[in-house]
Amino acid sequence: MDAFVIDRADGRDDGEDWAEDYEELPGEANISIILESTSKAGVGPRLHRHPYAETFLIRRGSATFTVGSEELEGHAGQVLVVPALTPHKFSTGPDGYEAVHIHANPRFVTEWLE
Repeated sequence: MDAFVIDRADGRDDGEDWAEDYEELPGEANISIILESTSKAGVGPRLHRHPYAETFLIRRGSATFTVGSEELEGHAGQVLVVPALTPHKFSTGPDGYEAVHIHANPRFVTEWLE
């Protein structure tokens, strides 16, 4: 087999309520992934940055992102790219949030700024 399949750690076979971190993916993917899914408002990490770009593929809901000195509303159907070394954080919106966060590095490297 040439492809690598990774099943959910909790054994479920759907995409609902799925929050998980993946590092050092097989096949020399050279990325790490955070799957984020919540129905709660006001959830998100504090201000931080990475030495590589982070890409957010927003699938459901919305979040208020702080990226550098800019604040913006990201919503379902958008892709947001935060450049390397740019401070950022987000807080989920009133209808929750579901996204795939792609880190352009095989392992998470995070500098917490607050």
